Amino acid sequence: MALLARRDHFSAELRRKLLERGFEPAATSEALEALEAERLLDDARCLERFVAYRAERGQGPLRITLDLKAHGVPAELIGPALGAVGDWRALARTVRRRRFGAAAPADWSEKARQARFLQYRGFSSDDIRAAIGAELELD
Repeated sequence: MALLARRDHFSAELRRKLLERGFEPAATSEALEALEAERLLDDARCLERFVAYRAERGQGPLRITLDLKAHGVPAELIGPALGAVGDWRALARTVRRRRFGAAAPADWSEKARQARFLQYRGFSSDDIRAAIGAELELD
């Protein structure tokens, strides 16, 4: 209960933490089932909050996906949760504007710097191109 008092946990994450602390696997399974029955442990609610919080912080879908996989969330649950956020391109534009200002990058070196920043934050290359206005110029 002390672990859940601090923040929501995914069931796989909480199971791992309890086992690391020396609890028996059978007792851990029983405790998790009881918590799920009382809706104190809810993976769907935790997933929704996790994705919303990370998106508000300006992180993109690729970075959020990696973090969710590290927490033991099944891949089939991640896609729908990310889809609920909405427009990732608009979020990438907002994050770029917040960090670098409203003016579009003037030269390629500045575009590359801003693209690296957005890539680190976990945005796809399409979202990055839309955010910095870097369209390919074909001759």
